Amino acid sequence: MEYRTFAQSNEKVSRLGFGGWGIGGSMWIGAEDKESKRVLRKAIESGINLFDSASVYGNGRSEQLISQVEKEVGKELFITTKIPPKNYQWPAKDDTPLSEAFPKQYIITMTERSLRRMNREYVDLQQFHVWNDKWADNDEWKEAVQKLKDDGKVKYFGISINDHQPENGIETGKTGMIDSYQVIFNIFDQSPADQLFPFCKENNISIIARVPFDEGSLTGNIKPDTSFPDNDFRNNYFKGDRKQQIWDRVQKLAEDVKEETDSLAEAALRYTISFDEVTTVIPGMRKEKNLLSNLASTEKGVLPEKLLDRLKAHRWIRNFYI
Repeated sequence: MEYRTFAQSNEKVSRLGFGGWGIGGSMWIGAEDKESKRVLRKAIESGINLFDSASVYGNGRSEQLISQVEKEVGKELFITTKIPPKNYQWPAKDDTPLSEAFPKQYIITMTERSLRRMNREYVDLQQFHVWNDKWADNDEWKEAVQKLKDDGKVKYFGISINDHQPENGIETGKTGMIDSYQVIFNIFDQSPADQLFPFCKENNISIIARVPFDEGSLTGNIKPDTSFPDNDFRNNYFKGDRKQQIWDRVQKLAEDVKEETDSLAEAALRYTISFDEVTTVIPGMRKEKNLLSNLASTEKGVLPEKLLDRLKAHRWIRNFYI
């Protein structure tokens, strides 16, 4: 396992992290706690030490499972979580004041709730689960972050950037109070490399790359006739003719990567770690077979420069979350 220094600290985090949305058991339908804990233990045994969660992932269930396994294994992990906006609006609207999304006491209270669920004295990385850069100069969030750090309840603070809005957080990063950004980055959405990555490199801010498989489409497993369980969010993400659009695109993509990789999923994951600015990538891994596949892919390292150049042509600007 390769490790990278987190932000301006002396702490090392695994290049392959663990995305904890799916094990929460809601929105991604089908997770079972027993299996989730088994996969979590296997991930730890394999050298993964960064585990990403959020308050809303199964109403705290993901946080609980990760922290339970941490204690059962007896190995200290780098656990991250997120504060949902008080108004539960994703993404943040331009006219929404900070007071409706992240008032000072709410930031503190929600962090303390997560700590109680995890039975932990501190969280390694706390993140805003949505953001608007118009809030950058507001002192209220800064005061909350500083208090949580001063009280030892949070070591680092970051922003989980709005879907497909990689620049919506840069102004806030200029305050010096942001240690990391979590951002969608994959073969389709290459936009973080335009402005966000150079900014982070200059300011020593970590990048946590999320959705490396575009919610499954970059594994090649989403076909025109693919179906999902009732109440699974993917029914909306892949609604209408979107599955056909994806299928047509990934066939072309598969042709471009077949000589250098064993699978489209391997190409997708190795793509994210081919950028030095990416500290860690956090695919969801509800099944052991997916964990093992991701471990094998990242062990192969970065993609060749020639292939990275070819993959620029597969950039696809769209937002399937709406």
